Amino acid sequence: MSSIQTGTYRRQRDHFEPQDIDPQEQRRLRGLLEQIDYAAFVANREVVGQMMPALTAANFQRLAVMAATARAKWVAEGLRQSESGAPSTPDQIARLTSARTAFEELVEVYDGLRRMVERGYITLK
Repeated sequence: MSSIQTGTYRRQRDHFEPQDIDPQEQRRLRGLLEQIDYAAFVANREVVGQMMPALTAANFQRLAVMAATARAKWVAEGLRQSESGAPSTPDQIARLTSARTAFEELVEVYDGLRRMVERGYITLK
């Protein structure tokens, strides 16, 4: 099973696979788990499809530009704070944390949106 890397931790195998039961029971359980996975897929496709606009490559590009801008602001803030050589104040750290959080959130949105397309929940026009 493949995994998708994002800023959050994701295990290689995130599904229960019993090893100590007989093969017939394993097949039955695997079939049940596939039905569950399919139900989740259908639910995601329906809900996400209703909530998301028709996506184009331009949507991804705008989101990528926003994430790149947020990254640049975060790094620029860190460099600006380092110019004095003095330890950062709590207010400076709060601004730096806010900039980093904005960048990380935008990256997660981009990854999540890409994952939705990859999994077939929405289509790219």
